[in-house]
Amino acid sequence: MLVRTKHFGEIDLDESKIIRFEDGILGFEDFKNYTILYDNEDGDRPDISWMQSLDEPSLAIPVISPFLIKPDYNPEVEDELLKPLGEITEDNIVVLVSITVPQDIQKMSANLRAPFIINSETRKGAQIIVENGDYDIKYYFYDSLKELKAAKGDKLC
Repeated sequence: MLVRTKHFGEIDLDESKIIRFEDGILGFEDFKNYTILYDNEDGDRPDISWMQSLDEPSLAIPVISPFLIKPDYNPEVEDELLKPLGEITEDNIVVLVSITVPQDIQKMSANLRAPFIINSETRKGAQIIVENGDYDIKYYFYDSLKELKAAKGDKLC
């Protein structure tokens, strides 16, 4: 299927890559269908990806795995909230958090309070507000990501 996007132009998307958020996401409840795009040429999955709305071409949210920036991330989520996604296992769960990248990249932050939970088998997703209050809406992670990258021998742009 051909999809128009504001930031990535037209892309040919396999329908198996569509993720359905039945309730939409916070602030964009009317937009239900998304895909994950990678803004790179070499085919490797980058640390930061884009959750692109298929309903609104201009809506693309930068996302990152919370475990990359906070390895001990372990939010408390009511099982009832995850039921609509189907059976969740360690093998099919994908957890992403939205990030904000201001002009000063050292002030980039992630919203650890409202992760996107996706079942990769059913391709259903939900944005959940976590119960434990020890996760910030603006978690500044530049320094911790830089340290993790340095430990692996990678560079942070």
